[in-house]
Amino acid sequence: MTEVWLVDRQFDSKGLVRLTYATEDGERVHTKELAEQRLVTGDGVTAGRDVEEHALGETDPADVERFATEASRMAADHDLDDTV
Repeated sequence: MTEVWLVDRQFDSKGLVRLTYATEDGERVHTKELAEQRLVTGDGVTAGRDVEEHALGETDPADVERFATEASRMAADHDLDDTV
């Protein structure tokens, strides 16, 4: 398992939320899509999560530095299961 940290949220016009989690070095990402309604009725969004290595993709080179900065900040300020 690999720890990844929330680095980006994007809302679309269809009511979906795309959550992007990244490793602290910003090199690998995991994305999760869920209905916006689940943010209200569910357990919320966690600061981080443990994911299987095969569920990680490569980060777009243009985003690596930004994701590394945000993932490191989240890791320093939160536990994986903190709701953010």
